Amino acid sequence: MASQTQGIQQLLAAEKRAAEKVSEARKRKARRLKQAKEEAQDEIEKYRKERERQFREFEAKHMGSKEDVALKIDNDTKLRISEMNRLVQGQKEGVIQEILALVYDIKPQIHKNYRQ
Repeated sequence: MASQTQGIQQLLAAEKRAAEKVSEARKRKARRLKQAKEEAQDEIEKYRKERERQFREFEAKHMGSKEDVALKIDNDTKLRISEMNRLVQGQKEGVIQEILALVYDIKPQIHKNYRQ
């Protein structure tokens, strides 16, 4: 009976060691998965930064930088505004004279519906 108790104790101890080994293996697996995930995230971030850099180079090469585009739009706008102002100044006096002529040229008439 003592040998049976001793055998049971050995089995329980072996089961406990096996459970500890399984637990430790699970922990190592979880650590490896976490490390692999972090490495993958780092690689993804590096790849994203590289692609963004390539895109910025492509954009600058083919379209110019944002500052260049903004400067070009600003210069074009100023040019158009100055052209419009020049046209307004050229036509302004004639339009004023036409409006004044219409206002000054009063022809009093009796309305066609007026009855005496």
